[in-house]
Amino acid sequence: MKQASVRDRFKSLFGYVKALLIGHYRSLLLLLLLGVFFPLQIFGELAEEVWENEGGFPWDEPILLGIHATATPQLDTFASYLTQLGVGWGVAPASIVIALVLWRRHHWRSLVYFLTTLIGSAIINVSAKLLLQRVRPNLWESPAPEYDYGFPSGHAMSSMTFVAALVILLWGSRWNWLVAALGGLFVLAIGWTRLYLGVHYPSDIVAGWLASIAWAVGVALLIKPRLLKN
Repeated sequence: MKQASVRDRFKSLFGYVKALLIGHYRSLLLLLLLGVFFPLQIFGELAEEVWENEGGFPWDEPILLGIHATATPQLDTFASYLTQLGVGWGVAPASIVIALVLWRRHHWRSLVYFLTTLIGSAIINVSAKLLLQRVRPNLWESPAPEYDYGFPSGHAMSSMTFVAALVILLWGSRWNWLVAALGGLFVLAIGWTRLYLGVHYPSDIVAGWLASIAWAVGVALLIKPRLLKN
């Protein structure tokens, strides 16, 4: 009876470990597919189309013209100020504050993840723009014109990378879903400003979002940042 009991306990233990590993790798595979592979696949399709056809996509201009139909002087001013939160006035100072908090709390792994994600995203954006050299739309005179290349959108990548990194750092905490919801609204608002101002095609925005998600998730899988709640 004693030998059978020990054998049963080992079988139970091994069964638990097996189920744990299967569950872990299933979750990891799902994260790789949804967070890295699919975004990169779609980004690649967009980039290939931009590379082969500078005219872009048939849905780009109609969406821009539809948004421009809502233009007013008041919205011009609002969008011109709001869009600056996507990089210099919002994401950049907020990132510095978060990095300092992580530094003071000695959350080195999270700090390395946060900085790697943000800096890497900026490098990817500049590299893709120089490689693809997509000219920005010129459908009307923008109240806040830009003169560099357009694909992918730097503001879209900056805002999405910032929010995605925060969500990953806060994953499992009580703040996670609040940050995800508010951050999602912020990302959409910044994307809208770039379209409203006529400085990006919709495909520039979508490509920026997808590249940022893939990069943020991919770096997280490698570095495995410590949660801020800890």
